[in-house]
Amino acid sequence: MTPSSGTRTIQRPTRLATKTTSADICVLGAGISGVSAALEAARLGRHVVLVDAAPALGGQAIGSIIGTIIGLYTHGPAAYQITHGIADDLIADLTAEGSLHRRISVLTGTVTFQYDEVRLGRWIERKVQEAGVDVIVGAVLTGVDVDGGRVRHAEFATRFGPVHVEASGFVDASGDATLTYESGFEVREPDAPVYGSMNFLIEGYDTNAVKDLVVKDVHARLAEKGDAYGLVRHDGFLMHFPGKSFMLANVTHFETPLDPLQSGRMVAEGRRQADRVIQFLRAEFPRIFANAGVRTYGNPGLRQTRWIVGDRQLTVDDIRRGDRPPDAVARCAWWVELHNAKDLVHWEGFPPDHVYYIPLGAMLPQKADNLVAAGRCIDGDLEALSAVRVMGPCIAMGAAAAHALALAGSGSVRDVDMRQLQQRLHDNLERRD
Repeated sequence: MTPSSGTRTIQRPTRLATKTTSADICVLGAGISGVSAALEAARLGRHVVLVDAAPALGGQAIGSIIGTIIGLYTHGPAAYQITHGIADDLIADLTAEGSLHRRISVLTGTVTFQYDEVRLGRWIERKVQEAGVDVIVGAVLTGVDVDGGRVRHAEFATRFGPVHVEASGFVDASGDATLTYESGFEVREPDAPVYGSMNFLIEGYDTNAVKDLVVKDVHARLAEKGDAYGLVRHDGFLMHFPGKSFMLANVTHFETPLDPLQSGRMVAEGRRQADRVIQFLRAEFPRIFANAGVRTYGNPGLRQTRWIVGDRQLTVDDIRRGDRPPDAVARCAWWVELHNAKDLVHWEGFPPDHVYYIPLGAMLPQKADNLVAAGRCIDGDLEALSAVRVMGPCIAMGAAAAHALALAGSGSVRDVDMRQLQQRLHDNLERRD
């Protein structure tokens, strides 16, 4: 006998039931810094809840198809890795399955990794699941309860009803300092546009002829003829993935407002520019791109929108000098990469092996006792943030946030034993192999 399926009729109750959960550490934002914080805290034996507004994990690394992992190494002929933690497993696992391609610049010795975003997304999901991290996706922050300097709980709206998350410590890895802002602590916003990009994947080009592509020739042609195609950016990159049939494109620029209606228009503008890039490439470089088309549009990639007011602000002079502050918790080496103009990115390079540091004070929102920021919303001036917001330092900051909160427990993160914290972070501060 074939079983019959049944239904039941329900009606929305007058008062929606709230799902309540508690944890040692709640991480808001499942980009690479939030994932690093969650996995590191779980490794320390903490119960972690990881929350994100997207329907899946990975943040901009997946949804915006950033496509390259940068900032894990120093620059120069003797470049060495400066961030470890989840980066080691990520590199090993994705390289073994052919989903990660290591690139080394002949000119600067810069080490970057091009990745398959589908495989990286699956890797993140597996690692989070294996670590026993509780995940809430599709969740929008609607309220925060703060008692003095302590965040007690956060409220989220989901398609299945409200969620109430209590925790001893919180990580703001939202990218936009959302948790800090909604908690009532001070935040910063840029007073002039910092441009975002719509990355996308190209397919249908000649995978043999692409070996002859010279990106500088593309830049020159963009400067000469880009306006005729409705394009505003005259630099960026086109990066073929060896052994694959797709290419990553990052050659668009648009403003990234915090207004919801303007944000909707931003999506359309990014895709319009992506389509015009394809038209440009087909017409100007037909030997390679005559049959090219967009394979996948990424979500808008946001760079610098809103960030915390910390106990200390990291400045561009700090990173130029490379001084190590007493509360250093992460090393960095990436250059200043400020997207403050439509047509060109402002770059400022450093000598080979130049290393600088992120202080814990730049990750602590003023007056907050159990809240630590990680990723692109720590406190820095525009130039400094443009250097530390890339994936390598974000991984290191996530690990530092997890260890700082684990050491703090029910106390203030400002009272942690800095020597003990730095010992825990040894690989991201001292290791040179």
